[in-house]
Amino acid sequence: MTARRRDSLLMAAIGAAGVVAPWAVPEVTTQLAFLWLMILFALTWDVNGGQMGYNSFGNVFFFGLGVYACAVLQRDSGLSYYAALACGIGLGALVAAGAALVLGPAILAIRGHYFAIATLGLAVAAADLASAWEYVGAASGLASPLYPGPIDHRARFFYYLLFALAALTFLAVRRLYCSRLGLAINAIRDDEDKAEAMGLHTTRYKVFAWCVSAFFLGAAGGPVGNLVGYIDPRELAFAGDTFGVWMVLMAVLGGKGTLWGPVIGATVFHLTQELFWTYLLGWQRVAMGLLIVVIVVFFPSGILGWSPRARNPRRPAPARAAPQPGMGAEG
Repeated sequence: MTARRRDSLLMAAIGAAGVVAPWAVPEVTTQLAFLWLMILFALTWDVNGGQMGYNSFGNVFFFGLGVYACAVLQRDSGLSYYAALACGIGLGALVAAGAALVLGPAILAIRGHYFAIATLGLAVAAADLASAWEYVGAASGLASPLYPGPIDHRARFFYYLLFALAALTFLAVRRLYCSRLGLAINAIRDDEDKAEAMGLHTTRYKVFAWCVSAFFLGAAGGPVGNLVGYIDPRELAFAGDTFGVWMVLMAVLGGKGTLWGPVIGATVFHLTQELFWTYLLGWQRVAMGLLIVVIVVFFPSGILGWSPRARNPRRPAPARAAPQPGMGAEG
């Protein structure tokens, strides 16, 4: 079976499971909706952190812009609920991508740890600004419009919306990695100076990749704000200590710089987190801290790259059999 066929079958199986899940296990529909959000988070972070080598701790900034852009438009536009939500999702995606386009040339000119610190400061500053801005509710937060349909349909509606966004994100990054842009950002990750010396416009490619991540993060903000029902600037929109950190951990856990690694990492991380919150109430944050340590120590290359030798690099590699007389090295 070819890799392309295997991937197609796997995507079809995941898609079928995603369609059936809210009907098979309706009691956990909201938790499953957040699973698709986690997958979207990990995929978008890995575009820059895994494929391009620019580790960001502030991508949650774009998600928060999408949350507020959608909520404000729904509040002030006078449109019907569904029309305002659709317009708000589009506006959130465009605002986030526009912010990445404006800020990208300056921030992406910084490299290494300085870039990571700059993006972290961006998310922190946005949270402080939103907490002081009365127009968006300030520290008191902002309530999302009430869902007009039956209450039991609400979670299912936003589940399918986030499922569709996660699927679109996966297909978009899959196509991106097979394109000229994918080769360019991989070259930047491997050696940016050499890529520039060969005539590659690295800043242009870096900004475009950041805009792709921002677009999907901004689009996800509206559905999440409506699903939760209440927008807190620090706990939801610009939640750097949770969403911002989790993006990194999920991609690293699955195997950053790969297509399926962020999907696997997000799934494992989210399911583990839900189990902690269910069975270790009161100790869940301690358990999450230990999980972070386990990820960093035992899975530095992620689940897809894990092996006993990867975990213990001093272990000698298996000896190769010497070629027989009259045979080549591949004999």
